[in-house]
This record gives sequence, C-alpha cells and structure tokens, in this order.
Amino acid sequence: MDPPALHLLLQGAGLFALGLAIGAFGTLIGAGGGFLLAPILVLIDPHATPAILTATSLGVVCLNATSGSIAYGRMGRIDARSAITFALASVPGSVLGAWTVHRLDRHTYDMLLGGSLLAIAAFLLWRRVRSPHEPLHAWGRPTTRRVVIESDGTRHEYAYDMRIGIAVSVGVGFLSSLLGIGGGILHVPAMVNLLGFPVHIATATSHAVLAAMTLVGVLVHAFDGSLAPALPRIAAIGLGAVIGAQLGARFSGRMSGPAIMSSLALALALVGLRLLFAH
Repeated sequence: MDPPALHLLLQGAGLFALGLAIGAFGTLIGAGGGFLLAPILVLIDPHATPAILTATSLGVVCLNATSGSIAYGRMGRIDARSAITFALASVPGSVLGAWTVHRLDRHTYDMLLGGSLLAIAAFLLWRRVRSPHEPLHAWGRPTTRRVVIESDGTRHEYAYDMRIGIAVSVGVGFLSSLLGIGGGILHVPAMVNLLGFPVHIATATSHAVLAAMTLVGVLVHAFDGSLAPALPRIAAIGLGAVIGAQLGARFSGRMSGPAIMSSLALALALVGLRLLFAH
C-alpha cells in the first residue's frame, strides 16, 4: 500500500475510534457527545471555519443521537410527548444558532466555546449528583404530568412546568447550533434539576430531542454550503458514533455518576482553558 493511501486509512481508523468513544460516552450520559467532539475538532483542525466545525460536530451528533434514541426507545425510556414539544421549541433556536455562526470569526468562536466549556465544567462540579431514589422537586408550577413505563415494567411519575421546559429548549437549541456542542450536556441537567425528570428518563428523552434539534442545524448548514466539505469526516466519525451509541445505551443503567462526571468536568475545564489561552 502506497504511503498516501496508508495515511488516509490510518486517519479514517483514528476518526472511527474517536466516534466510537464519543458515541458511547455521549449516549451513556444523554449528552450526544458534541461537547467533547467540538473542542477536539478545534484542536486538530486549527484552520477550519466555525461553520465547518459546527457542521461536522452537529452531523456526528445527529447520527449518534438518532442511534441512541432507537436504543432508548426499545427500553421504553423516552417521554415521547415531552420530546416532541421540546424538539419543536428548539427549532427557532437551532436555526438562529446555525445562521449566527457564519457571523463569527475563528477567534471569537474559540473564545465562546472555551468559555462555555468552563461554565459547563463549573456547573458539573457544583451540582450534586442526584440519587434516583430521592424525591424530585420541579421549579415553577409543575402542572404538566407524565407517566412513563419502561419495557421492564419500571414506572415513573413526575410533573413539570411546561413554560420552563419550552424556554430551556429554545436556549439549548441556539447554543447547540452556534457552538456545535449538541446541547444534551445542558439539557439533561436542566431537565433533572429544573423540571424534575427522573435521571434515566431525562437522559433518554434528551437524546430524542437532540436528534431532532441537530437535524435542523445540519439542514441549515446543508443549505448554506458548509456541510459538503465536512461530509468525509462526518462519515468516518459518525460510523463509530452510531456503533458507540448502542453500547452506551446498553450500559447506561450501570454508570457510576460522580466519578465519571467529575472526570468529565476536569477534562472540559482543561480544554476550555486551552482554547481561551491559546490566542
């Protein structure tokens, strides 16, 4: 095999492995993996435009979230009515975010992404990991009631304020498309801590919302021409992410939350600092 072909093969294998890891971990915590992929893309491709970076990340997250949603759907963990409502609410924010990213230069994009990663890391370190057996208390006026029964018979009953859920989804949709971070890393904590969703239902439902949310961003990037240059990388990473998502969903019930989230927060903080002080 000639050297250029070998280089392409090794590069493809590396991107596939990256997608596998991100897909598994992103689905495990219901975040889609974009919050990890976006800064990695920034570091490995310093000359790409913000639009191409976000198009790549959103394309992979869309594939990952769709695969994970199928797995979670089989488990009966998705609150379908809430997922549809939140997904529709995220559409205006997703369109606006995908449009706004074209107005950012690379320096501004890196600063926004770095600051966002530090904020997410601080939040993850600050918030107490909630026990699934502890009563949940939703903010606002929790008049929207839901009952979800998993395929194994586990029953979940909870209520939340629909107005807060819609407002959160609009904001998450904007940040998702603007930075290419997917949005699940923001949506899951908000659903658990603000809306009172059970952790496993929030993880699965957020994944379904994420699939629709990122699809909107991908379509906007396809229309404006920034998706086409990203397709080869999306295909390599996305294939790994689809397989990884199935693995992540399968092991989601066995996750040890505190250690993983603390390690994740530390990694995000380091990458955020790297982006902020690299200029």
